[in-house]
Amino acid sequence: MYELVVIAVTSSLISNVVLSQFLGLCPFLGVSRKVDTAFGMGMALTFVLTIASLVCACLYQFVILPLDLEYLNTIIFILVIAMLVQFVEMVLKKFMPALYQALGIYLPLITTNCAVLGVAINNVSAGYKDHFVLKSTVTGLFTAIGFTIAIVLMAGIREKMEYNDFPESFKGMPMVLLSSALMAIAFVGFSGISF
Repeated sequence: MYELVVIAVTSSLISNVVLSQFLGLCPFLGVSRKVDTAFGMGMALTFVLTIASLVCACLYQFVILPLDLEYLNTIIFILVIAMLVQFVEMVLKKFMPALYQALGIYLPLITTNCAVLGVAINNVSAGYKDHFVLKSTVTGLFTAIGFTIAIVLMAGIREKMEYNDFPESFKGMPMVLLSSALMAIAFVGFSGISF
């Protein structure tokens, strides 16, 4: 149990996928204009990343390793992620059309989001000796929660920035990148947590 808590805190805060590993920056910068859209993207990514981690870990443990097919890891993981994103896209289009429209092109881009593939590959290389599938799933879930925290915080900052007056050269993306850098520096403070 203790090890799962360590994995959860490490995945979501200490090694935040966006602010520490710099994976998934495209949706982080592109969808973080409004908090509700950012939260929707975070929830979609949470679903995809958690299920992808579970399915990829099962495939790795029970198919890839026994058949000695480790050279196919990346291709298999990409196919699993693509299928899950298509499923999420169909569900959102059917049941949440407003969120589907708000996410726009960034929803299908989850397929190529390096954070999703990065977590699947990191799980394989993490060296979890026992309970590999459980630990990989927890890593996927809390990595996605960390992404959601980062993108919602960024969206809140960007909404507040609309009411502030910045020099012309800082308006738009330069201020967003500067704010992202300051958030990354703030998240470095979590690296002081010792277990």
